[in-house]
Amino acid sequence: MSIRFGVSPIAWSNDDMPELGGDTPLEDIFGDIQEVGFEGVELGGRFPRDPAELKALLGRYGLDLIGGWYSGSLLVQDAQAEIAALQPHLALLKALGSTVFVFAETSNAIHGNRGVPLADTPRLAAADWKRFGQRLTEVADYLQAQGLKFAYHHHLGTVVENGEDLEAFIANTGPSVGLTVDTGHAALGGIDALDVIRRYPERVAHVHCKDVRNATFAQVQAQRSSFLDGVLAGMFTVPGDGGLDYAQVMQELKKIGYSGWIVIEAEQDPALADPRTYADLGLRTLKAEAAKAGLQ
Repeated sequence: MSIRFGVSPIAWSNDDMPELGGDTPLEDIFGDIQEVGFEGVELGGRFPRDPAELKALLGRYGLDLIGGWYSGSLLVQDAQAEIAALQPHLALLKALGSTVFVFAETSNAIHGNRGVPLADTPRLAAADWKRFGQRLTEVADYLQAQGLKFAYHHHLGTVVENGEDLEAFIANTGPSVGLTVDTGHAALGGIDALDVIRRYPERVAHVHCKDVRNATFAQVQAQRSSFLDGVLAGMFTVPGDGGLDYAQVMQELKKIGYSGWIVIEAEQDPALADPRTYADLGLRTLKAEAAKAGLQ
């Protein structure tokens, strides 16, 4: 069993809200990530898309490209159209040696819209899950044949947000459709991440670790705020600074023999939460708990 620790650049430079850290030089971001001690970084919206340029940039900091979020549209186009659309993203990941393809359905998502309350997250009708699942499976089968693990990212503000969504998702997709288990989105979406790991170990393809501030999220719900307003309010933070028990998370990953990346990801305002300071706290927390659990 082997795990590697990586980080998302979203704490330094937010893709959904470019005003958060959008002027931070990439070299500063990579320098922080290297100095904190991460082995890899997920793809950020501001990263160069030329494989040679990105490989050279990451190489200067000794970082691997873990993978990166892909915004899918399988509710509005078939699998073959999606496969055609994802080719540039796939080519970049393959060129950089990435092993995981993080996919999320965003054709009707509301998490990037500050004008829509998080309470108005779209729900998928029961009759629509079969077709959606078939399309997901077809795309995942294709990516598996290309040598990458398909890791669907359940996410607040999307059609796979809560426990009922996730059960329908599992029931209607094939074994090639893996999950990005995101502890923060799970907790705030009403999903028990520990239960998901226990019940569906074969689906755990990738792990994102973010912590949550439950009192802040309760205010977001009470005020019918948007996802992005919740981010600004501080509903997310890094492991070790919120309400989740990462000892249990690491223990459950140990039990299923998880092997792969564990990524720290916490959307915060970098002007209020220094990314390097919080990333260091998150990495120290996860490494300590992983060592106690016997994850190597």
